[in-house]
Amino acid sequence: MKEQQSSIIVKDSNLSAEQLNQQCQCVAQSHQALRELLSQQGDEGSIYDMIVNERSNMIAKARVFISEHCLQKQRDIIMAIETVIAMPAFQQHVLTYAPEAAHFQPLARGVFFGYDFHLEGEEPKLIEINSNAGGALINALLVRSQQQCCERFNFALLAIENGGEALEQTFVTMFLDEWQTERGMQVLKTIAIVDIDPANQFMLPEFLLFKKLFEQHGIHTVICDPSELTYHDDALWHDKLRIDLVYNRLTDFALEASSQQALLAAYLASAVVLTPHPRAHALYADKRNLVVLSDEVQLIALGVEEKTRAILLAGIAHTTQVRVGDADTLWASRKQLFFKPAKGYGSKAAYRGDKLTKRVFNDIINSDYVAQTLVQPSQRRVEIDHEYVEFKLDLRHYVYKAHTQLVSARLYQGQTTNFRTLGGGFAVVRVVAD
Repeated sequence: MKEQQSSIIVKDSNLSAEQLNQQCQCVAQSHQALRELLSQQGDEGSIYDMIVNERSNMIAKARVFISEHCLQKQRDIIMAIETVIAMPAFQQHVLTYAPEAAHFQPLARGVFFGYDFHLEGEEPKLIEINSNAGGALINALLVRSQQQCCERFNFALLAIENGGEALEQTFVTMFLDEWQTERGMQVLKTIAIVDIDPANQFMLPEFLLFKKLFEQHGIHTVICDPSELTYHDDALWHDKLRIDLVYNRLTDFALEASSQQALLAAYLASAVVLTPHPRAHALYADKRNLVVLSDEVQLIALGVEEKTRAILLAGIAHTTQVRVGDADTLWASRKQLFFKPAKGYGSKAAYRGDKLTKRVFNDIINSDYVAQTLVQPSQRRVEIDHEYVEFKLDLRHYVYKAHTQLVSARLYQGQTTNFRTLGGGFAVVRVVAD
């Protein structure tokens, strides 16, 4: 029996995933196991302290359960979306409102697309796609450091996915695939992990873990702000180090800020492999794309076949473009809506309609927003300090080339997903057999 798995089928528990999410109170994560894993990777305690002590709400106490049937539905939705995104007609449409940088077409696909779902019972609803989803490597660690549930539920565990250690190799292989797609059999020598002021980013521990992982595979790696990069002599440089590939963690998806112009110039000149890149965001993560993907008339016009249309219409939270002319209708129906900026990320400037003031609503109406049918997240009941607390949860698939590498959950309270709730954060997902 293998405990360290990214997805586990729980058989013969006689309880549904929903019941387990209410009743199972086993502590999921072993901090000691996590410390030992990090120590094996050369960490002397600093990364462990960042995760467990300095970011105490990064890792949830509990695991999350979903049914095998529900998981397959999520995979079907992802595959249907990938099918449409691959269509030239869809790409031509979304590029009409994409930034200039997105019109450059590299060969690399882009790493770590994040498909985020809420659950309505057994029915998953996609709420958004992210083009540089963070947390995959953190979650791979959680898979390897989780504790077994108690015998109360009589679990018989069967692995259905690769374990955490294999996941780390999968991630390295993905970056090498991005590189080889652009450069053939040239040797990948250097990687820059790039974000604004990375030393003060919440996900700094993951940056450090990726640096260790890449360097274990012989790839010299730096973590830097984009302002530290220069473009000259047909190459991108960090000081005197020539950069082969940039792992892009920036949230300026079009690379429009002045500090990112060296990176943009090198990318457009094919002098560096950038992943994920502006085109990936335009095709996958612009919220306006969900308007197309959840509208039958537009899907028919694009030539999407009936079976795929049915999956999309049932599996994506219906999304519409916010327009000034629709203000009265949107205000009247606001309690059933969630408002998101078209180019937003990480729940920034996103609002539940029932929490809106008239002033904020007027700002939304005059900005580039979409309105999405509100899908209430499912619940995970967790014992915190001898009291039961209800957490909201969402599920994230980390996807590369239409294939799910890892499924994780995030537990939170409040309007939107966050890492500010005691006992919340990333959670390992287990799958309950049908």
